[in-house]
Amino acid sequence: MNKFLTTAFLLMTFYSVSAQEKRVLTLDEAVKLGIENSKSLKIDQAKIEESTANLLEAKNRQLPELKVSGSYLYLPMKPNIDLKIPGLSGAAGPEVSQVLFGSANLSVPIYAGGRIKYGIQSAQYLVEAARLSSENDKNAIAYNISQAYNNLFKANEVVKLLKENLASSQKRDQSFIKLENNGVIARNDRLKAQLQTSNIELQLMEAQNNYSIANINMDLLLGLPDNTVIEVDSNYIGEDDLGKPDDYYLNLARENRKDIQALDYQRKAAALGTKAAKAENLPSLALTGGYVAADIPKFLTITNAVNFGVGISYNLSNIWKKNSSLMQSKAREQELAATNDLLNDNITLEVKRDYQNDLYAHKKIDVYQRALEQAEENYRITLNKYNNGLETITNLLDADTAKITANVNVVTSKADAALAHKKLLQTTGIINQ
Repeated sequence: MNKFLTTAFLLMTFYSVSAQEKRVLTLDEAVKLGIENSKSLKIDQAKIEESTANLLEAKNRQLPELKVSGSYLYLPMKPNIDLKIPGLSGAAGPEVSQVLFGSANLSVPIYAGGRIKYGIQSAQYLVEAARLSSENDKNAIAYNISQAYNNLFKANEVVKLLKENLASSQKRDQSFIKLENNGVIARNDRLKAQLQTSNIELQLMEAQNNYSIANINMDLLLGLPDNTVIEVDSNYIGEDDLGKPDDYYLNLARENRKDIQALDYQRKAAALGTKAAKAENLPSLALTGGYVAADIPKFLTITNAVNFGVGISYNLSNIWKKNSSLMQSKAREQELAATNDLLNDNITLEVKRDYQNDLYAHKKIDVYQRALEQAEENYRITLNKYNNGLETITNLLDADTAKITANVNVVTSKADAALAHKKLLQTTGIINQ
């Protein structure tokens, strides 16, 4: 029975591993894939299409309007017809049982106070604003994917380091067992070493769990099946150029931030909205034309009744009614102006903050690198003293733990520095360039 359960377990493990798909991805490939499959960007695309439809609607207002109508009426009862034409008054009217009527009306706008022109320009600005907002979201998505990729990279590197240290610790345990059996070391020292091995094993289990969670998060962000195992690029950490002052990145942000550009187009659209609202108080002028045809059997037939002229329309109630549309549009302009000032302040703060964080993250690498060199040298000296009977097993294990921690700190600090630079690029609006 136990053999059967063991075999079944091994088969289930085999099928589970074989069902997982492995995929090697660089950061750039991950960002590209994430943008292609982003659900947020699909919503943005729908907003762009909606704005484009509004633009088409605004353009349609400058085109001629042609309406055709026709009617057929059946009269079940004989109508009373009294002709008032001189000489025919009082004569018996014809028997009318049906009426046919048709008309065509054409209207070509000539002048509408600028409402049509301003509406088209405003709609064009709003289309561009929607497109730029989508580009801004792409920058945010690129950073989110970079952050997830960074977490996956760190988890993977920590797993590799702990596996190496666990193998070394297990090898040391085997040596200590032989030394204990030969009476060279005390049993207590061997147990302390094995406790150290157990602690490393627990750290490894936690790191593997973190790696699995980070991998699932990446699968979801990239639109991949949730059983896809992503292998990160070992060359993820590179040299970042921070030889320029923070004002350089601040100017980059002002030139490249899509949210600033989108807000600028929204302000232009709002200004045109104010002009269009003012035009509500002006009359509209249109060229009109039409054709009418009617047929009342045995009584009347009308054909070739063509007409054309000029029509003017003016809402007299504008004289005593306040233009609420104008008030709303001016308030919208004020709101966007204040939003623009606030956005510029926030961008200044974000760029300078992320620049300082980037500097800080790179300085930490140097500190952790020196700490690693010190930890390795300390472990070498402590091990040499222990082998010569001049140091305790406790101090040796402490030195080993410090060396492991220093190794992990160096790897994670390099990854964090790479992410800090990505954050600065996202803040300046050039992360996707």
